[in-house]
Order: sequence, then structure tokens, then C-alpha cells
Amino acid sequence: MAATSLILILPFGKAKLSKRVYKVCRYWAKTWYVFIGVRHQEIYEAPHAFKKPHIFVANHNSYMDIPPIVQLKHQPIRPLGKFESSKIPIFGWVYRAAVIMVDRSSPEKRAKSLRNLKAALHKRSSIFIFPEGTFSMTQEQPLKSFFNGAFKLAIEMQVPIQPILMIDAVDRMHYDSVFSLTPGPNRVVYLKSIDVSNYQMEDIEKLKTEVYQMMDEGLRRHRNYPSN
Repeated sequence: MAATSLILILPFGKAKLSKRVYKVCRYWAKTWYVFIGVRHQEIYEAPHAFKKPHIFVANHNSYMDIPPIVQLKHQPIRPLGKFESSKIPIFGWVYRAAVIMVDRSSPEKRAKSLRNLKAALHKRSSIFIFPEGTFSMTQEQPLKSFFNGAFKLAIEMQVPIQPILMIDAVDRMHYDSVFSLTPGPNRVVYLKSIDVSNYQMEDIEKLKTEVYQMMDEGLRRHRNYPSN
């Protein structure tokens, strides 16, 4: 499959490369799900504007949070990815074309990452961010605390936030081991999108708290967590 993917994307120039890689990854994810017995399902608790760019934010507690991103009906979506993963042979080349990499090694590289995020939004591509920054591995709380980046960018660019919930990912593959893969549903729940037109930069904390509480409540409805 990897070799086929490379053959499909090599003939295209840089301008079309990201879209081609996205389509290849989308096809690969759907095909892989068939072989491993996982079912992608999207549940909409509120209407979603599919053709409008959004900043998607989601909970993160499994590697199985990743395959649904390229299967979401909303297109195109560019996930935010760690620069370190781009160093993996072969995979790293595809990874660089598929994601917007964030390199925190210097102020200049952090600024470049931010410019790339803004450029994607200007081109009407949505971006996808895990605001927790890493796996949430707590059994008592659905979410870790959020970083500010997604919410600051949403206000600055005046792009709506689309919170989504990865409901079953940790059941399909536990964060403790990549060998814990099990068949079953891998549901994605769309919550109400957040219009940021009335938010200013001084409202970052307010916006972040609103989205956090919405996602926390949603995860408690769909999964069994201890009561607050």
C-alpha cells in the first residue's frame, strides 16, 4: 500500500501534492478499516457548514484518533503535526505533504509554522488541532487542559471552531499499546460549531473554557466517567 501511494503522488507538483496525498490517505484509511473490522461513523448533534473553513478541535487519547481525520466528510482538512515525525524514512515524506508541521525548536520556526496555518485558512482549507497537545490518559477526567493556540488563531483569523469528539478510539486501540487493536465502531461526534465573530483577543480564555466545557459534557454523555 505504501509503494502504491508513492506511485500515485510522485507525478504531481507541489501545488497539488497535499490534495493528492490527502486523497490517498483517505482511501488508505477506508480500505484499512475494512480489513481490521472498524466502522467509521459521524454523528451530528448540530448542523455543520461543510464548505466553510473551520478550526477542528478534538479530544486525544489514542492513535486511532488519527484515521478518522482524513475520513471526515468536511474537506479539505490539514492536521497539525509534530516536526519530529517528519524524520521517519518514507513515511516522513508523505507526512510532510499531508500535515502542517509545527517546529518549536526556535522562535523563527514557530513563526513559520504559524504562517503555514494561516496560509491554509486563507486558502479555505480547514485545520485540525488536538488542543490537549498529547494523549489524555486519565480515567477520571475526559480531557486534559487545553493550550491556547487553536483559540488564539480562531479569533485572529475569524474562523469558527468546530469541536468534535472521538468516542471509541481508545476502545479500538488503547494508548498503552499499539497491539491492542480491536474491531468495532469508531464514532466521531460533531458538536455545535462556535462562531468567534464576537470574541476579541482578550477573550481567548473565555473561548477556550466554553469549548472545553462543551467537549467535557459531550464526552460524559457518550462515555462512562465519574460525576463531577
